[in-house]
Amino acid sequence: MRKPFSFDTQLEAARALVEQLRLEARVCVDFVKEFARQGAAVDDERFLVENGRFQAFVTNGASLTNLLAELVSVLDTLTVKVSADLDSFRGLTTGEKFIGRFSRQRMWRRHSARVRAAPVVERLRDLLVKSNETAAVIASYRTIVIDFHKLGEHGLIGIVEQRRRLVDKIDIARLRIRELNAKALTKQGRIGLYGSKAEWERMEQERRALKSEADRVAEEERGMREDSQRRERFINLFQVFVDALNSQVGLCNALTRKMVIDTEERLLIYQAQVDTDIPGSKVQISAELFPAIAGPIELFERNMLVPQELEHRKRTADAVFASKFETFQREPEEGCGGPIIDTRKISKRLRFRLLRPKLLKKQ
Repeated sequence: MRKPFSFDTQLEAARALVEQLRLEARVCVDFVKEFARQGAAVDDERFLVENGRFQAFVTNGASLTNLLAELVSVLDTLTVKVSADLDSFRGLTTGEKFIGRFSRQRMWRRHSARVRAAPVVERLRDLLVKSNETAAVIASYRTIVIDFHKLGEHGLIGIVEQRRRLVDKIDIARLRIRELNAKALTKQGRIGLYGSKAEWERMEQERRALKSEADRVAEEERGMREDSQRRERFINLFQVFVDALNSQVGLCNALTRKMVIDTEERLLIYQAQVDTDIPGSKVQISAELFPAIAGPIELFERNMLVPQELEHRKRTADAVFASKFETFQREPEEGCGGPIIDTRKISKRLRFRLLRPKLLKKQ
């Protein structure tokens, strides 16, 4: 049975795995460089050892991106729950409506006091803290895989070029073998046809020399062919490593994109809350406090986040995320497609009114 999910525990596990993968990637890239320098000295026994290391890196990399995807998905789920709670504050309770029959001023004071007493602002800020920490881990790992992808790809290109030159030598050797065998056969055909016995012995010596040279070149060709086949196994291993790094870059890009869009959504929800004139709420959010998600926060500070523009980008980012991480793909919810923030009904007391799927309520 799976243990209950702990965001902080999983985040620490992700951080530790990032550092582990940094070391593993360094070891893999160092071996690629070593092979590029002295590939002829690396035998098949070494291949078995390195193959285990490279495969472990690929497996651990996939585990990390899945772990990061889970963190991003959990944050999105928590955002939905906070949005639902905040949306419930937009309506009036039965008690508030009863008070409103006698005094609308008292009714709204009661409503405002209930909203201020709710820990929604603190929960939103906690979401932003977690978003900042998660985005920092994603950015750190993305930098690692980009750097090592460049190094690994550069080394792989050099090794592939070395093997190409080796294959050219093999082709030249095969042509030389055919040439020597043809000359030896010609000499053999001429022996006994004309000339003296001494001439026949001289031609026989030449034929044997040609066959000996052909055998020597053939032996070299066999060695080069075995070396080429051995290098091909290592090249396939290095290619898997480089492809895995490239894939990890793509996954990190998808995670980063979703984190940016989801952070913008959380900031819009936060903005709707701080517009209730709660003293000191807005100063809790700044790019300096959350450097890993500074981009969306700078837009927030400039009042440049627009709900209508976010809707399409949110849908696109979620679709890409679902295609990259099918484990966290959600079933379409009833009422999906509505705006995150509905600006058609703007209250005098609030700039925005939050709307989420399955959470729309008629006033």
